[in-house]
Parts: sequence; C-alpha cells; structure tokens
Amino acid sequence: MGQPGIDPVGGGSLADRIEAVPLRRPGRWVAAAIVIGLFGLLIYGAATNKRFQWDIYRKYLFNHYIEVAAWNTVQLTIWAMLFGIALGVILAVMRLSPNPVLSGAAWVYLWFFRGTPVYVQLTFWGLFGTLYPHIGLGIPFVHQIVHFDLQRVNAAFYFAIIGLALNEAAYMAEIVRAGIASVNNGQSEAATALGMSWGQTYQRIVLPQAMRVIIPPTGNELISMLKTTSLVTAVPYTLDLYNTQHQIAGRIFAPIPLLLVASTWYLAMTSVLMVGQYYVERHYSRGTSRKLTAREARAIAEIGIHHEGMGPV
Repeated sequence: MGQPGIDPVGGGSLADRIEAVPLRRPGRWVAAAIVIGLFGLLIYGAATNKRFQWDIYRKYLFNHYIEVAAWNTVQLTIWAMLFGIALGVILAVMRLSPNPVLSGAAWVYLWFFRGTPVYVQLTFWGLFGTLYPHIGLGIPFVHQIVHFDLQRVNAAFYFAIIGLALNEAAYMAEIVRAGIASVNNGQSEAATALGMSWGQTYQRIVLPQAMRVIIPPTGNELISMLKTTSLVTAVPYTLDLYNTQHQIAGRIFAPIPLLLVASTWYLAMTSVLMVGQYYVERHYSRGTSRKLTAREARAIAEIGIHHEGMGPV
C-alpha cells in the first residue's frame, strides 16, 4: 500500500497534481456589466444636470455652520445611545427578574415607549417646560435644595437627549434580554456551583457570550439613532445637521444642494460607525468560527484522496 496522498506513478502529492478548472459563470459578468452601466448613467445624468446646483453643494459642503451642526448631531447620538444602553440594561434585568413588580414595571415601560412614535415623544418633551415651568429638588414639603426655571433655561438640547434615550432604552432592553437569554442556563448554574457571585457570573460568563448577540443589533441601533436625530426639531432643537441645512436652504432658496450636503455628511458618519461596528463584532466573535489555513485545506484534501484511492499498489 502506498503512502497516503502520494501518486504511485508520477510521485509527489496528488493534491498538487489536480488541475482544478474554475466553474465559468458568464451570467455574473453580464449582471455586473449591466449594474456598472446603469450606475454610470446615473452618475453622468446627475453630474450634467444643472438643477442639482453642484457649485452650491461644493460651497456649503464644509461650511462652518454645517460642520458645527454635524458635531451637534454626533453629540446627540452618543449621549442618547449611552443613556439608552444603560437604561436598557437595567430594564432587561428587570424583565428577567422573578419579582413580578419589577418585571411588570419594565413591561409597561416597553409597551408605552415602543407603542408610541418617537416624534410624538419628542414633541411631548418640547412641551415639558409648559407642563412643569419650575422644578425643585430637595426634601418634599420640607426643604428645597435646587430650583430650575425651565422657562428661562435653554434646555432643548437636553430634552432632545432625554427623549431619544428613553425611546432607545425600550429597544435596547429587548436586545439585551435576547442576548442574555441566548446563553445556556447550564453555564450560569455551573458558575454558581463554583462559588461565583451573581455579578461575577454575569461579568465573566454570561455577558461575554451575550455580546455576540447584542453587538450587531446595537450597532444598527446606533446608526439608526444618528438618523433619528433629524426629528429633534419637535423638541424644538434646530442646531442639528438636518435642521441647519434646512435653515440655510430656506435663506438661499436652494433645497436640493443642501439636502445633498446633509446626505453626504450622514453617509460619512454612518460609514465610520459601520467600520467600527465591524471591528467590534470581529472582536466578540473570536473563537466562534475560523477559516482553514492553506496547509490544513491541503491536508484534508490529501486525506480525502487517500481514502478514495486506498488499495494495493
């Protein structure tokens, strides 16, 4: 019997002597040519259409007010997501709690904030100063420590963050709950048997595995939040990217190029977030799957050839 994977006639590895002919797929090339042609026609048509007013687009693409508005949009997104994620984790733990009061309170929160449009919620926060013009903090009916006059304070930015965060928390709670539920209960029981506390079990066992389920939809929620900030005009907060371009377009009577400017900035910011999401997902998916190296693939091929051609020389 010859050596595994060795050609008894010509010598050398059988895997090296295989002449693999790739399968030809002309349909792919035809489809690619059609797509590229249509995309080229679209770009050419837009570039030669003077109604797009590309000169105004270039003028305002890096306008100071547009740049400041883009930064305000980023701040709204970051703060709203941070508070939304923190509150969402708390709500997810409450939903999983055996305490019916905590579980019921979390369910009512999710029912309300997922069942009403975010624009309506933001409008309510815009009217919050009318409902409660004065807010005092301290000991009820005894002593007031801090007093806020919401009629005089420009709190639109903070109300926008609160409105976005409270809405986002309802969705993050379900994402976190699904991630925690995806981890086998046996691992938590084993950690408890080893003497780990509840906090240690979640920190070292549950959450690292749940993050593989939590990260992808959380990244999508972050990108969605960036675009949802265009609704903060309901508060009203008008210094975000969308509303700033709308104000400039109204002054110069050029809505199309300013919309293109805003779209360019949104695309740039979402692209950065998508790249960051990719690397975070890759970090937390380590160990779940891996590709074969060239040596491993060659070894598997030789083993398969050996088993098929096994016999006396």
